[in-house]
Amino acid sequence: MPSKPSLAKHLSAASRTLSRVASPRSNLPSTVGEGFCGVSVGSSVFLDILYVRPDSFLVRDKFAETFLLTQWEEKIMKRMSMRAAIAALAFSVMPAMSHAEEISVTTVAGHPPVFLWVKTLSETFIPSVNAALEGTDYKINWNEAYGGTLAKPGGALEAIEFGLAQVGIVSTLFEPSNLSLQNVTYVTPFGSDDVDLVLKTVDQMHDEIPGMRSLWHDHDLEYLGGAFGLEDYLLMTKFPVNSLKDLEGKKINAPGAAVNWLENTGAVGVAGDLTTYYNDIQTGVADGVVVFPTAAAAAKLYEVAPYVTRAHFGAQYAGGIAVGKTWFEDQPAEIQDAFRKGVKDFAVAYRSGLEERVKNAFSAMEKGGATITELPAAERTAWANALPPIALNWAKEQDDHGLPGTEVIDTYIRHLKDAGVTLPRDWSAK
Repeated sequence: MPSKPSLAKHLSAASRTLSRVASPRSNLPSTVGEGFCGVSVGSSVFLDILYVRPDSFLVRDKFAETFLLTQWEEKIMKRMSMRAAIAALAFSVMPAMSHAEEISVTTVAGHPPVFLWVKTLSETFIPSVNAALEGTDYKINWNEAYGGTLAKPGGALEAIEFGLAQVGIVSTLFEPSNLSLQNVTYVTPFGSDDVDLVLKTVDQMHDEIPGMRSLWHDHDLEYLGGAFGLEDYLLMTKFPVNSLKDLEGKKINAPGAAVNWLENTGAVGVAGDLTTYYNDIQTGVADGVVVFPTAAAAAKLYEVAPYVTRAHFGAQYAGGIAVGKTWFEDQPAEIQDAFRKGVKDFAVAYRSGLEERVKNAFSAMEKGGATITELPAAERTAWANALPPIALNWAKEQDDHGLPGTEVIDTYIRHLKDAGVTLPRDWSAK
């Protein structure tokens, strides 16, 4: 139903239209006056075009309605019918008035859109939510804040917690304390190289182990899913690697959570990140790096570390889509359903896009002169068994803090085994 100002506007337009299409008043007897009236009642619009001749008379009572008309008045009535039809047509083409409630939502991610998880949030999640809201009483006015405009990498959780954003990509890799249980894949190296399996497993565990969701709730966040992760990690070095002995005394860069993958191997772990790897290797601070292929190709690490060894450290869960819990619970069902639909579409698009990017990454490294080899299975097993019981040590630390660390390790390993994954080491074994 149009608002009152809009209705008056259209009534006025209809009146002007009638004046243009009807016979001029000069063709009518000079004693005839015209009146135009539009009345809005409920959801209906009524037009009443009245022609009253001052020297004629109109009789209306509750029993009958009698019009005493002269011959020229009959002509006027015919014109009235025509004009009423035109008026009805004018109102039938009145533009529909939108009443959708607009809700402002800020999305946040510490990384820029060049990273696939951020790109997919912008290009898949948001359009999916918009599409799901079509035909409802709600629409969203999006404000996208990525790449440090609102939060740096590792700062999305706090941005949502304090209400600076309502939804975003939270990188659990940067939250070893706040979201410690979500880092289970980083304490179980040499697991599955199937990204889809790893991400679906960790998402499922959020529904199986209440303690995993509780960590999000402690910061007034609700985890919606849409897990994103990093493909099978590999080793890039200045020298060829065929066995563990080749690592003796070498300094190897690794992200903080993966430094423990180098313990007892003879190598020295050097914590770093994607912004430091190239320069560290080039200047001799490190002799190689543990990294995932898409990042290695993008950073052109093959220029300084041309030996690429597929050690199959495994795919890693790195985070997912979270919303402000209190904010989300206050939203209508249509908004909540649309967000959940967007998360599902995000997951499908992300995994499809990642697969293509991994292929392109290996192609780029080969073209860039890299030598790509497989670490022999026996050496992979030897590497896994050389490591300290990092999973059990981590689980005990979580247990000591009242968290279900042991349950998380046991559940994760059980899911991998059930999926048919052959593990060089059972990290749940006591």
